[in-house]
Amino acid sequence: MQVPFDQMVVFSTNLEPKDLVDDAFLRRIPYKIEAENPPESDFRQLFEIMCGVVGVPYRDSAVDYLIEHHYVPHQRAMRMCHPRDLLLQVKHYCLYHDVPIELKDEYLDFACQNYFSVL
Repeated sequence: MQVPFDQMVVFSTNLEPKDLVDDAFLRRIPYKIEAENPPESDFRQLFEIMCGVVGVPYRDSAVDYLIEHHYVPHQRAMRMCHPRDLLLQVKHYCLYHDVPIELKDEYLDFACQNYFSVL
């Protein structure tokens, strides 16, 4: 019995593809899409959207704090996945410590220290 289906192989990396594989391999991947870093305005908008999705009340001043203390001084690029990932860190921190789920500066400090740490 045959089961028809479509198949798509997806590769994702932060590295240069040419540093991973040779030209022949890359030619066999017909579509290559670069996901660029968002500008700050989009990052802020995404953060607000993800607050609603994750269930963390949004505070504009908390995002100001986040950018001023954890992005600008470290020259850290804003990535599209950061709002979701950091908000989940904040939410799980609050649940673990049995405190109300809030977007406090100290919770963002914890989330960034944990998320951006290098072992």
